[in-house]
Amino acid sequence: MASNCDSNFGNHLDSGDSLTNNHSQTQLIKHRVEKGEGEIGSEDSSLPSKDKKLRERDVWTGKFDFLLACCGTAVGLGNVWRFPYLCYKNGGGAFLIPYLIVVIISGVPIFFLEVAIGQFTKLGAIKSWTSLCPLISGIGIASAVIVFYTLCYYAVILAWALFYLFQSFRAELPWANCNNTWNDPIKCQDNLTYVRSLNMTEEQRRENFTFPVEEYWENYVLKITDGIEDLGGLRWELAGVLLLAWIVCYLTVFQGTKSTGKAMYFTATFPYVMLIILLIRGVTLPGAWKGIEFYITPNITKLGEPEVWIDAGTQVFFSYSLCIGVLVSLGSFNAYNNNCLRDTVIIAAVNSGTSILAGFAIFAALGFMASEQGVAVKDVAEKGPGLAFIAYPKEVLLLPVSQLWSCLFFIMIFLLGISTLLTDTLALITSLGDLYPTLFRGGKYRKLISMAVGCFACYLVGLTMVTRGGMYILQLFDFYGASGFTLLWTATWQCVAIGWFYGDQKFYDVIEDMIGYRPGPYFRICWKYLAPLLNVAILVFNIIKYEPLTYNKTYHYPIWGHVLGWGLALSSILMIPARAIYILCKAKGNTWREKFNNACKPTISKAHGGGCAITEVDDDDEEAKIAMNEETSSDGSAPPPYPSLDMKQDIETSI
Repeated sequence: MASNCDSNFGNHLDSGDSLTNNHSQTQLIKHRVEKGEGEIGSEDSSLPSKDKKLRERDVWTGKFDFLLACCGTAVGLGNVWRFPYLCYKNGGGAFLIPYLIVVIISGVPIFFLEVAIGQFTKLGAIKSWTSLCPLISGIGIASAVIVFYTLCYYAVILAWALFYLFQSFRAELPWANCNNTWNDPIKCQDNLTYVRSLNMTEEQRRENFTFPVEEYWENYVLKITDGIEDLGGLRWELAGVLLLAWIVCYLTVFQGTKSTGKAMYFTATFPYVMLIILLIRGVTLPGAWKGIEFYITPNITKLGEPEVWIDAGTQVFFSYSLCIGVLVSLGSFNAYNNNCLRDTVIIAAVNSGTSILAGFAIFAALGFMASEQGVAVKDVAEKGPGLAFIAYPKEVLLLPVSQLWSCLFFIMIFLLGISTLLTDTLALITSLGDLYPTLFRGGKYRKLISMAVGCFACYLVGLTMVTRGGMYILQLFDFYGASGFTLLWTATWQCVAIGWFYGDQKFYDVIEDMIGYRPGPYFRICWKYLAPLLNVAILVFNIIKYEPLTYNKTYHYPIWGHVLGWGLALSSILMIPARAIYILCKAKGNTWREKFNNACKPTISKAHGGGCAITEVDDDDEEAKIAMNEETSSDGSAPPPYPSLDMKQDIETSI
């Protein structure tokens, strides 16, 4: 890091104050080394104390590690099982209009903002926001809370995928017929021709019949109870595959960026091979084009409905992995002069392109299903777990060598999910590691043990979701804990923090210093005006159109269930105002105005971007002030500057 700072030192200093700033920072370093203070700013530029030696902070080891990691975290299950359904639900091709508007105004600018913050500060989500805007540093804590909730329930989905994958190796798929102990002997019907001949509506069919794939999901995989009031016992098979998912995650991330970056070359790319295979097979099936037509046919009248914009906004935030601290952490492993703007454009194109491509693959399959069953496409369209664990398993039964296609599909689902799980875990560990560096970067085995404890803690929480009533808990985590409410709220404050508190032009100076040129006004206009307004509008629509959570539109949660859900949501939402009040009360100043101004001051200097941030001196630290100014001449002129920051080593040696 020192060499990085040296090469940019001359360009970083502001005109007019260069000599003074250079000398002042020199004296501050010397003063703090004499006092034995190890940490000067970001962790990788800190001066280690005599009794503490910390390992250097991780960096990406390969040229494409960062791009693949961002693609891995952004391109996930939401692209495959949520986006196609939202297109169908909200006017087909017309849904692309609000979706792309949200991408352009909010998605891409906030994506770029988070990556640039990480690359500049060289810190995880929690400490990066503390260094840029202490008053609103609760953003980082809120992001850590949200990503923790996401990890807990996301791993359970991977456990389901592994369970189905292992079951796909049987001679006959277990959801192929009604001759099993978990099937209802009266309602279960595996003769599609007979059901189709009855000429029933889908609602009538659901009342009188169930398909074996539906009963396999609810009666065997979940063994679901009647409600959250009865959690039942553990599903030991699911508990086992959940443990396997976390073991895979731990063995991949325990070496930090070195192992995670290499894993991304497979986990972030192989799902595309699977997706293309499924797409090619899908479009060759009879009735496939009926599904594709249903997917892309626009219904412009839908654009006037608020729900369409709500779905577009929440989908962009979910699929781009915004506001959960992941992008900040991944960006913090970049070289200081990495062109993060170019990377943002590439990743955004890949993300949205994958969503659209997945829509063709999924609806080609749904069109085939509708044709075989003699029903409309809308009657077989599902979202979320319903698509992955009911609709598609039902389709593979209609294909030759159904075990092969089942294996391919669930391998794709697992790899899409595990890449997101890996990067989310790495992000949370990075944030905690920067907060407690001696715990994660001190000692030979501390990092390994700390990461193992963290993964096991997430596993323990996930165990509640693999009980017989675990689906009800998982929905609470998904709908409230990592919901559109929390993401939109956090995104709005991120834009306010940079656009209004830190300063959009000031942050543009940072970006120019990092990538070598100044972006156009598009990003700062979005950060300061357009994105906050759009986010608030969607958030308000979300609140107005709020409907209590249900399961399968039949089970209604009890009051205490909703209270628990809102408790999950508020645990992140309230972090921002609560932290702001705490910082404001502790800030120095005789009046509230002075306290507010001091609380808004960044603790990272632009002059030492590239991981060489210097914490500002407190106003009451007279000793530090003397150290910074003791060599200033009587006429106020600054002494000659030191040539580079390598003087830190000279100072330590002399002391």
